[in-house]
Amino acid sequence: MGIMIAANSTDGSGSRFDALLVLSFGGPEQPADVRPFLENVTRGRGVPPERLDAVAEHYLHFGGVSPINALNRDIISRVESELVSAGMDLPVYFGNRNWHPMVEDTVARMGEDGVRSALVFPTSAWGGYSGCRQYHEDVARARAAAGEGAPHLLKLRQYYDHPLLIGAFADAVREAAVQLPAGCRAAARLVFTAHSVPVSADVNAGPPAEGGRLYSRQVAEAARLTAHAAGFDDFDLVWQSRSGPPQVPWLEPDICDHLDALAGRGVGAVIVCPVGFVSDHLEVVWDLDTEARDKAAELGIDFVRAATPGTDRRFAELVVALVAEQLAGTPAARLGSEPLLGSTLDGQSCAVDCCKTVVRPSGRPAHTR
Repeated sequence: MGIMIAANSTDGSGSRFDALLVLSFGGPEQPADVRPFLENVTRGRGVPPERLDAVAEHYLHFGGVSPINALNRDIISRVESELVSAGMDLPVYFGNRNWHPMVEDTVARMGEDGVRSALVFPTSAWGGYSGCRQYHEDVARARAAAGEGAPHLLKLRQYYDHPLLIGAFADAVREAAVQLPAGCRAAARLVFTAHSVPVSADVNAGPPAEGGRLYSRQVAEAARLTAHAAGFDDFDLVWQSRSGPPQVPWLEPDICDHLDALAGRGVGAVIVCPVGFVSDHLEVVWDLDTEARDKAAELGIDFVRAATPGTDRRFAELVVALVAEQLAGTPAARLGSEPLLGSTLDGQSCAVDCCKTVVRPSGRPAHTR
């Protein structure tokens, strides 16, 4: 990457940054973990036990193992190599919101190891409550649990339009397209997906002064940038993995409903790009690779799915580039124009009333990766 910067910038507390924390959602790694994990995800939300049983079946379909922890460990390994190449002496720690290694335990260990100030990379590129503010809450909760010895934690910014992320997605779209039969590639429809959220949550995403809907606006911008970089003039943006009672409005249309609509228009092939996901989480391997693929086959539509960028070498480069940005105080590398927030110290909110907490309806837990 050609970046040689000592990790000696401060976080505003007078301390140098001496570690990097990769903060993620977490997921079960054996069948016995599944139900306790889902109970962690849904604690306090009144989700009925039968709904947890239904979601548990998705995990058990894959042996009771979510891909997310293994994917994050792979990312961390490559980030560590990139940090060494960039001349940055930063040990990398790993913590999760909902399953081991729990972020509270990780931050406590960081304090015991003598870490006084660390940067935090979240495995979500987006604004919004689930994509950003909840990570601030994780930071604040973990520091409170660690007590007086807790390190200061500065969360890195949102990165939905970073050139390295968009480049990885665009290449994945092109590589997926060539997997289609040659005769249908030119007419294939490019369809982007991201995790749906309640409309009320999207309305409240971002500072009120910015007009809300920060999540859906950023996703739409990332889709536009990726389509352009991949050489597509037109595309669709749809949503997936919604939950909750049908009377509660969520972002639509759903990917499977959209496939029905495309079939009705005579579309015979689709390229699906999960632009809302950095890795092959359960929503990707179940909701797209299983349910949506089966739906497409039922409709006679050729279906290919673009890879997520987490395994691309550029993703580790992106993480280190965000670290270097923070250490050097350089302008954000970006391609889009939507507001770019997310970087605060010790769990503070980005702005007054930014991404206000919305009470989620009972149903499938959001982001059950």
